[in-house]
Amino acid sequence: MDPLDLDGTHPVDEKLPALKMATTGLQHVAAMYAGVVAPPLIVGAAIGLSGSELTFLTGACLFTAGLATFLQTLGVWRIGARLPFVNGVTFAGVAPMTAVVASTKDKSEALPVIFGAVMVAGLLGFVAAPFFSKAVRFFPPVVTGTMITLIGVSLLPVAFGWAQGPDPAAGDYGSAKYLGLAAATLLIVLLLRRFTRGFVKQIAVLLGMVAGTLLAIPFGLTDLGPVAHADVIGFPTPFHFGAPRFQLAAILSLCVVMVVSMTESTADMLALGEIVERPADERTITAGLRADTIGSALSPLFNGFMCSAFAQNIGLVAMTRIRSRYVVATGGGFLVLMGLCPTAASLIAVVPRPVLGGAGVVLFGSVAASGIQTLVRAGLDRDTNVLVVAVSLAVGIIPITAPGFYHAFPETARIVLDSGISTGCVAAVALNLVFNHLGGGRDTQEVVPPMVHAVPHE
Repeated sequence: MDPLDLDGTHPVDEKLPALKMATTGLQHVAAMYAGVVAPPLIVGAAIGLSGSELTFLTGACLFTAGLATFLQTLGVWRIGARLPFVNGVTFAGVAPMTAVVASTKDKSEALPVIFGAVMVAGLLGFVAAPFFSKAVRFFPPVVTGTMITLIGVSLLPVAFGWAQGPDPAAGDYGSAKYLGLAAATLLIVLLLRRFTRGFVKQIAVLLGMVAGTLLAIPFGLTDLGPVAHADVIGFPTPFHFGAPRFQLAAILSLCVVMVVSMTESTADMLALGEIVERPADERTITAGLRADTIGSALSPLFNGFMCSAFAQNIGLVAMTRIRSRYVVATGGGFLVLMGLCPTAASLIAVVPRPVLGGAGVVLFGSVAASGIQTLVRAGLDRDTNVLVVAVSLAVGIIPITAPGFYHAFPETARIVLDSGISTGCVAAVALNLVFNHLGGGRDTQEVVPPMVHAVPHE
């Protein structure tokens, strides 16, 4: 039975006083901000975007994350779970997108190819949402845990590259000053996580990046140019980087990412429904997946990437016990405002790469750890599940440990094969079907949400 207030309002539908709504909404933004800006930074750096273009891409991703959060929390028709559900750029798409960049000779065409693939994947996901909510049993923890672990592992080399400096061709790349700055940033984040509580602890990564940037100023490693040249007010011009291009290999790769994203979102909705005492039924899951997918399909219009649920914000709901979806919608409003203010978006562009590298070790490592948490609950005492995880991880790690492994394959095929997320996901789903569903095998495990069960009770 729903826990209703005296006036009959469920806490999820409660509208708090304006000041409390604003402060708690900002806390949600702080918890997910680093996760939203990291993907455009990674992809933009791989393409070689200038500081101003990187600022634009970051602002666009903040703007579209805000719109997707509105759609998820407030809802339109049968779209939106109408739960305190934050949406932002998914990490799962980063490795396939960088693979697209690497395979594109003219880097100026990389973003249009990515945007076209995201649009198609989003539209297909929207159509598939009602069916996917029924097929979720094929994505138990042994599959989702493997996927999430591979996401984190695939991104860690990016953090290590950042830690060595901004230019791999420079003579001082990997020098002590860069590695020292990365290590100092990592240490600051760890100290904040160890010795602070509450809100400060939640934004430890963000504070570590600020501290690392300030620490870099005396050494001349911080470039404030992007802020000086950024406009106070701006709008993410539709198709700023060019009209979308539709390339089959990229579309297939991002469709795999959409499956990963929908699986994570389903798990998150099930968890959040329990936390706020409004269990997510099949209709809620379908509506939530529709918001994820149509938000992703529309995101490239404003130069944004694929959007999905942010599990760390679910942990924040559990910790604060503030269950109002309007609080999260207020956070979405702040994201939109930040996206419309290039000066705010440019602040992240001034952060030195080694600082990002130090923070990325925590950020990306936490994603991998989240996957391991899910795997712990996956029933690894069963030999079949151990085989699924072992082979899927091995297949997914091939592009990381042996980058030239698929060099003899056609270039279009390598867009998919060079993404450990894509190949590992396909392997995990296929092996799970073979060992746990076909031929009398059966896996009755429920989908387990990542990261939620590790929330500290302070």
